Amino acid sequence: MRRTASLVLLACAVFCAALSPLLRWYAFPRLARIPANQYQDMVLEARDATLLDYGTMRAKKVPKVTIVQTLKGDVEAAGKIGRTAGRPVVVWDSLSYVQGPDGRMVSKVPERYIFDAHSQDPVHATGEMVDGDPVRREGIEFKWPFLTQRRDYEYFDAQTRTSSPIHYRGTRTFRGLTVYYFEQTVPWTKVPMPRTMPVQGITPESVARTGTTRWYTTVRRFWVEPVTGAPVYGEEIHQEELRGGTLLGGRAKVTAFAGHVKMREDYIGHTVALVKHNRTLVLALTSYVPRASLALGLLLLALALWLEARTRRPQHPEPTQPGEREPLNA
Repeated sequence: MRRTASLVLLACAVFCAALSPLLRWYAFPRLARIPANQYQDMVLEARDATLLDYGTMRAKKVPKVTIVQTLKGDVEAAGKIGRTAGRPVVVWDSLSYVQGPDGRMVSKVPERYIFDAHSQDPVHATGEMVDGDPVRREGIEFKWPFLTQRRDYEYFDAQTRTSSPIHYRGTRTFRGLTVYYFEQTVPWTKVPMPRTMPVQGITPESVARTGTTRWYTTVRRFWVEPVTGAPVYGEEIHQEELRGGTLLGGRAKVTAFAGHVKMREDYIGHTVALVKHNRTLVLALTSYVPRASLALGLLLLALALWLEARTRRPQHPEPTQPGEREPLNA
């Protein structure tokens, strides 16, 4: 009976020990994925900002500029591209909508971002674009990989349509979460005019004919929860200028927008709560369950060996009582 029990325990120990690496290295890449149908929005604000009045072509101080960013997953497109690429992908249609203090549109820039559902590596396919311009992304955008490392990453900038390093600047604590702080500085760069302009009749083509160009620089900052790779907070010190040409009436440049853009407080709270929930799920696959399974396997192995040792222990005959004769062997 003990021999059977020890064999059963040994089989369970082997199963638990094998389950630990399977969960970490096989199940985790297949289960930890960005859902193809994800939808989310984010509101950011720049208070006491500078904004160009296109009626007078003069920069003026405004109490607030609001940026609404939305991400919407295209399930059908993700399925088609995923079958061609041979791996699960996510297609995000994003829109960055900027409005002034009066609620009027300042600019809106759509994007289509295609990436691997687990690794967040870009997947190049037809339709990848920024504001209608085809692009070929390198590096990440919007989200870091699961299990983010303490190192620099290539980050795609939608304004310049290029990628450059975003630098790891240390580990910090944000709203009770341990996060990695990343920072990227984009130097002054000539960038395209938005296809949708705030004044009817003004187009990028008509502005180009005046010889006026648009320039941009920013300092981009993210606080990233490393287990999920999700930013829990972000901000930018953003500046845009129009330079040269007849549109400015002889002036060398004029500020189109300048402000310190920050996430709105209610969206910070929602994001932190969501990331904490997802963090527990990812840790269950990468840490909690694999470690518990390995510990249980070692415990069952020890118990099986103990039972086997007891089974093999020699049985000593009971001593005979006085007056009894020991049986004779033939």
